[in-house]
This record gives sequence, structure tokens and C-alpha cells, in this order.
Amino acid sequence: MKVSFGISNRHIHVTKEVYDLLFDEEINVDKYLNQKGEFASDKKVTLVANGHEIQGVRILGPFRKYNQVEISHNDALKFKLNPPVRASGDLEGAETITVRTEKGEVEIKGCILAQRHIHMTPEEAKNLGVEDKQKVSIKIDGERSGIIDAYVKVSDNAYFECHLDTDDANAFIIKSGDEGTLII
Repeated sequence: MKVSFGISNRHIHVTKEVYDLLFDEEINVDKYLNQKGEFASDKKVTLVANGHEIQGVRILGPFRKYNQVEISHNDALKFKLNPPVRASGDLEGAETITVRTEKGEVEIKGCILAQRHIHMTPEEAKNLGVEDKQKVSIKIDGERSGIIDAYVKVSDNAYFECHLDTDDANAFIIKSGDEGTLII
């Protein structure tokens, strides 16, 4: 079965409380994402750690119950950090990073490398015979072909898609919308 890829650049998820420390104005939708109800906001922050910074990091919405910064391994090397690979919301062992705007800054102990995952609805998971958090593989064809592992992420509002970070996408020379073959 074919599955399309969605490539995620570095981004941040925040609580309403942290958002209010960083911005005075309301959060606005810049564009909706494939996952129902989720969006890239019009707000950007600067990430800072160990004397290095990356500007223009987008906040994704809606607000979450936790604060999480998702960066690539290449970003982590620049920041001299060693964040763990984690599923969204699993912040055990997460690194601390500073999030800065013109209004202020906040230290967030929630910096991770996002675990590769495939979003799917409960019905899609049932039809494929897989369960939430199950590890599956995806075959990638092309100039840099290979097989990668990803975890199933089941939710009612899911859009069937595999999320990779920019490091994975660059390693396999793939872009958002390209497809791989799901191996169960």
C-alpha cells in the first residue's frame, strides 16, 4: 500500500499560557495542515541554545497541553544539544531550549527529535491490521532508496500520511507528496 510523505521542518507547539508570554496578539492561521484541525500559524519565534540561534521557527496550532520544540538532528548539532527521539507528547529526557520573541523569552524543557510516524484513523488501522504505536516499515524508491521504520499514530482526525523530518527527507531525496510503500 502506498503512503505519502509529509516533511516537517523545525517547529514548536505551545500552551496558551506560554503563547501569552511570547505574544500580545491572537494566534492566526497561516495555512491548514493535512491533519484535521491543525495549522501553521502566522507566528514565528527564535530558538536559542549554547550561543547559537535559529530564527523564523513557526508555531503550530491549536494550543497543546504541553510545550514541545521539534528540531532536526542537524539543528541539534548546531545547538550542541542531544535531544531524544520521541513521539509527540513524550518529553522524557527532553532538552531545554530558549524560545524568544520581541516580547520576551521562555525556557522550555521539551526539545525533541520527532519520531517518524504514520497518521491513520482507527478504521484505516483496523483495515491494515495494525495498532497505535506499532512499528512498521516503509520502502522508499529512487536515487537513494531504502527502508525506514515508522510508528503508527491512530487518531479520529488523522489524514493518512507519514511524517518525516528534513534530515530524513534530505537523506532519501524526497519531498512532501512523494510516496513510499508501506510494509507491515
